[in-house]
Amino acid sequence: MFVGSGWKGLLAVLLCVCSDAGLAQAGGTRGSAAAQRAKVLEEQGSWKEAEAAWRQAIAENPRDAVATVHLGLVLAREGDYPGAVVEYRHALKLDAHVQGVELNLGLALFKQGKLDEAIAPLKLAVAAAPGNQQAGILLGMSYYGTSQYALAVPYLRVAVERAPENVELRGVLAQSCLHAKQYPCVLEEYKQILAVNPESAQAHMLAGEALDGMHQTPEAIGEFQAAEKAAPTEPNVHFGLGYLLWTQHRYPEAEQEFKLEIQNEPTHAQALAYLGDTEMKLEHQAEAEADLRRAVHQAGAVPLAWLDLGIVLVDEGKNDEARQDFERVVEMNPSGVEAHWRLARLYQAEGKMDAAKAEFAKTRTLHEKEDTGLVRQMDPATSAQPR
Repeated sequence: MFVGSGWKGLLAVLLCVCSDAGLAQAGGTRGSAAAQRAKVLEEQGSWKEAEAAWRQAIAENPRDAVATVHLGLVLAREGDYPGAVVEYRHALKLDAHVQGVELNLGLALFKQGKLDEAIAPLKLAVAAAPGNQQAGILLGMSYYGTSQYALAVPYLRVAVERAPENVELRGVLAQSCLHAKQYPCVLEEYKQILAVNPESAQAHMLAGEALDGMHQTPEAIGEFQAAEKAAPTEPNVHFGLGYLLWTQHRYPEAEQEFKLEIQNEPTHAQALAYLGDTEMKLEHQAEAEADLRRAVHQAGAVPLAWLDLGIVLVDEGKNDEARQDFERVVEMNPSGVEAHWRLARLYQAEGKMDAAKAEFAKTRTLHEKEDTGLVRQMDPATSAQPR
């Protein structure tokens, strides 16, 4: 919530923290006049001329690892990160211990959004220089960007200690702690963020998710209500509050929150699905069917939408369509007990006893361990469980 989606958001946070940190400098180079000229041009910021001079120096001495690193540095300055990666990797083949190359390789990969690839060289850079702030924050942000939240936390914590005024970075740390289920850490960062910005809706939402994870749902509802008051158009604020109310069986209130989220974002797949489910529970069948049909046609449609739509269609006697919906749920979430049970009941009603028996058998062997907490629901990429 605190950063934009994808690696560009991570890069923005990184640049805020490491604003005075550029590319790591390679060691000095010896020898040719071309290399000396290239170094002067590089120091002057004449990147194209420096590139040509470094290429000449390398042509004269193809095994000069330091010159190869400098060529990578110049290419990176020109924005040619793929070219820089090629040169850094070649330099490592020439000399595995050449100064600065691991950090520069990791940074070039990070700036291309290749966070998985960036981790290995950045780990080596941190091991070589544990106090290097840029290497540490890059590694932490790479872990964060690849959803390795528990690994990200210690590096992001150090970064926050070095830049305590950076609210954006505190938000990233809080999110990492949240996904790693380190809830006291989330609440501590929440307090620090509110000290700077008392009206931060995002901070209230993070605290609400943490409190829900700690099974303090009434307190979580209070935080989302505070977030809603501060920023009623904040993405997911109404959905999060609605979901918490839904878990407490406060369906009329939840229904209103889901509708408010859909007003803000008409294609919100989860809000549509949970609105339809809530309308079913309130016995508003026509409204439920309409909203569930909308839900299943959205990008990122969740299994709950298909399951509930199938239930509605069975009640209407539309068994063929309902069967397809239940089968879709089973395909999306093979461990979902209710979908297998509903499908078995449908087969049974149609006289398909062998198929029904097979589905009933699956319901007896499946032991769901669902994570139905708000953290999971707020992340569309992981909200696969229907109930």
